[in-house]
Formats: sequence, C-alpha cells, structure tokens
Amino acid sequence: MDYDDRVYGHAVITEPVVLDLINCDTLQRLKDIDQAGYRPLWVRPNVETHEYDHSRFAHSVGVYLLLRSYNASLEEQIAGLIHDVSHSAFSHCIDYVLDTGSQQAHTHQDNVFDEFVRKSEIPEILRSYDLNPDYILDDGNFPLKEKDLPDLCADRIDYSLRTAVIFEEILDGEYFLNNLTAENGAWIFKDFESAEKYAELFLKLNIDYYSGLPSAQMFRTVGDYLRHALSAGYITEADLYTTDKIVLDKIAPHIASDPRLELLFERMNKRIGFRNDPEDFDGTVFCKSRVVDPLCRHLGKIARVSEIDPNWGIVLKRESKPKEYFLKFDR
Repeated sequence: MDYDDRVYGHAVITEPVVLDLINCDTLQRLKDIDQAGYRPLWVRPNVETHEYDHSRFAHSVGVYLLLRSYNASLEEQIAGLIHDVSHSAFSHCIDYVLDTGSQQAHTHQDNVFDEFVRKSEIPEILRSYDLNPDYILDDGNFPLKEKDLPDLCADRIDYSLRTAVIFEEILDGEYFLNNLTAENGAWIFKDFESAEKYAELFLKLNIDYYSGLPSAQMFRTVGDYLRHALSAGYITEADLYTTDKIVLDKIAPHIASDPRLELLFERMNKRIGFRNDPEDFDGTVFCKSRVVDPLCRHLGKIARVSEIDPNWGIVLKRESKPKEYFLKFDR
C-alpha cells in the first residue's frame, strides 16, 4: 500500500495485519472524523488541506508511521494505529455533550476505548495473526506510544507536528524528527536547542489552537447543538459513533422547525458573534490545556527542558491548568 502523509511523506505499508486493520470499517470510519472537532470552525481560506489531512484517520496512521520509523515493536505500532478508534463524531466535542466525558481533561474517548475496541472487528483481526488483544490494549506495554503530560509520546508528537504543518506554523516536521531519538521507552531530543524549539512550538499550538478561544467557541457551540439534538430525539447516542457528516445530515431536517436548534446551528457556524466576558456571560466552558517538558541530551546527561531552563517550570505550572472561558453570544 502506497501512502502519502503530510508529516512523514511517502510510505509503503506491507505488513499484512496493519493493512487489514487500516482497511477495516472501524479504522476507515475515522476518515470522516475531524481531528479538531468541527471543520467549519477551524478551516482557514488561505490554508490548503485535503479533508482527510486533519482527520483522526490521518493522525492514527501517522502515529503508526512514527513508531515504525523509530523501530518500535509491531505490537506497539498496532497500538498506535488503533489508539483513536473510539473517538466519536466531532472528536473531543463529545466531552461537552455526554456526562461520561470531562471538559477539563477530555477523557471520554479513553473511558470507552477498551470496550469499544473489544466490540469491534479488531480483536478478531489481531487473533488471526496470533496477536493478543489484551496485550495490545494495555498501554503499560507501550511507553513510546503513550505517556502522560508533560512527557512526549508518539500520539503527542504526531498530533502536534500535524497541526503545525497543516496550519503552516512549520514547513515540515523534518527538523524535529531528525533531532529526536527513541531510547529505552523514552523520546529524547539530541540537544537542548531542538528540545526547547519543540517545547515552544507546542506551547504556541496550545495557546492558539488546543486551548484557545476559538476552541472554546467550537466546544461550546457544537456541544450545545449535539446535546439539544440528543435531548429532542433527533439523534441517538449510537449515532455519535458514526461520522461527522452522518450526524449533521440526520439533524439537519429538524433545523427549520426547531428555533432553538436553528439558533445553536447558527452559533456553531459563526453566523452569530460572541465575546469572552467574565462579567456578562451565557455560559462557561473549559478547554484542556497541554504543555510538554521534553527530555534532551545536555552537557553529557539527559535532562528535561525545565531542569535546564527554570523559567520553563513556570510555563509548565501555568499552562497545565485547564483554561476557562466565559462566552456571551450576541443572541
């Protein structure tokens, strides 16, 4: 299989189990799940991107390609490939719809992951290649693939570089990938300079995209729209595990006859203005905030950026807290 990726370029995928997983319905569904949440709220007219470039599918294959390029085990590559299959339509917007999620931590997808995978065709595919689903579903076996913030992991590296490339914050990920090593289950930059540049890039992405006001607008407006559609019976919870388009198409016929739904639709399509005003607001919204503290080689030792530059410790403390916004809509 020939595959062209925005971050890693051209790749040839030949591993049979990986091909079967990529082509299964559970992975293919992710092509129609936007990585950020709701495409009309983030697409910029001057940014050229194919709709799949910023999908959960592109990210999932990207994590696989990243792990493969650093010689992770096949099992860890597979764990990276399937790690996002339990995402609902509109990705983390679901944390603003269902009570099983968390605005501050965006945990819904993780909370349902194990059960979701076990009910899919993935375990059968794995077993057909003598691979143990229980082993692959245990993140404790795969430190390169998954680690808690502020550490680096393949998931975090891919989505940050992917965001940066698509939004033209960087031309490509080559500089960072060339200065990154994987050793004993840890991602380590070759020097402080490259580690610091990556940490600063990640900080900018967090401020401008992941936890910025535009994300607060998206999470609140899309969350309100979907929650109302659920309560009115226009969609079911099961519908949320189809695709963005399927959900939107199922709700659309009810907009004309439901004034509240129409208002929420206009809000989430930027037809109604809003502001962030702690003194006068319609509702609050939290955004998960992300910041990293990479490991790097420095003066013959391995150290974190914050150990070399104490000012980064201040940034870590500040940016690790969820951001709260107070949204006031014009109507």
